[in-house]
Parts: sequence; structure tokens; C-alpha cells
Amino acid sequence: MLDHMGFGVSDYQRCKAFYEAMLAPLGVTLLMEPMEKAAGFGQDGKPFFWIQERPPAVQGGLHVAFAVEERETVNAFHSAGLQAGGTDNGAPGLREIYHPDYYGAYILDPDGNNIEAVCHQPA
Repeated sequence: MLDHMGFGVSDYQRCKAFYEAMLAPLGVTLLMEPMEKAAGFGQDGKPFFWIQERPPAVQGGLHVAFAVEERETVNAFHSAGLQAGGTDNGAPGLREIYHPDYYGAYILDPDGNNIEAVCHQPA
């Protein structure tokens, strides 16, 4: 089981604002900035998703999926990601190729990484 993950970004302020907006519908918030140009996002006081401006930034090679309990949250995540400047990489919908109840949406972050919200609950 993963405890946390982190990766380098090309523009800290831009990516921090993007992730603050896109992760809000999931209940994931910015919890700490323990050093310059590094942010920990999480829930219940525990950061588990980290970004830090450092070369080389991960660009286009990363896929992160956040599990949620409701399909409406997937929809809100996708909308927030677009409003925050992300690029649509797969509108909310069923992905039955993975599982009959796999409902997900994909957004490319400012560095082109694929960020997903997925719900495994039946409709």
C-alpha cells in the first residue's frame, strides 16, 4: 500500500494553484509547504500527494488516479480541472474495458501528466 507520492513540476505556483482547485472536489486540500516550492496535499491532516518545483519536471509520463465514492465527485473533479486550466484527456464516463462499474475522468495537468478521478461504485 502506498503511503504518499510526489513528483517534480516545472512551475510551482501554477501547479500549486491548479492542484488546489482540481483536488478540492475530492476533499483533498493543501496541508503544508514545509520548504520553498514544495507542497503537500491530503486529508485529515495527512499529506499524501506532493509536488515540488525541481528539474527535471515530470512531463507527460505520469498517471495518478484518485479513488472517490460517488460518480458526481468524478464529474466535479473533471469540471474543476478544466476550469483550473487543465486539458481534457477523457470526459467522465464508464470505462467498462477495466470493470463494468469503472467510472472515471482524466485531466492533463500543466506539465501534461494524466490525473484521474475514478469511482468503482455501481450507478
